[in-house]
Amino acid sequence: MIINHPLLGPRDAQEFVYLGDASLIDRPDASGETALDDFHDYLYLRDNPAGSHKELWFHEQGDRSWLVVTRDTRTHEITHVELAFEYAKRRGRDK
Repeated sequence: MIINHPLLGPRDAQEFVYLGDASLIDRPDASGETALDDFHDYLYLRDNPAGSHKELWFHEQGDRSWLVVTRDTRTHEITHVELAFEYAKRRGRDK
């Protein structure tokens, strides 16, 4: 599988480590009244979608960047790749 890195161009997926659902970028508020339940759900409840899905990938054997890869889980076709920083910024979570 080839991942088209936004800065480095096409790279073999073996250079990357899959780290799960991109929704992990949105951590719960630790000071909220429902923090315990929110963190339980954040840590243990995951969807297992069939079809288009946003995933976190880490470029371990390259520039060590984090990417959000939109991939079809049935065919492994990658339709979009962006830096995780840009994805988080767009979602209002500038970190």
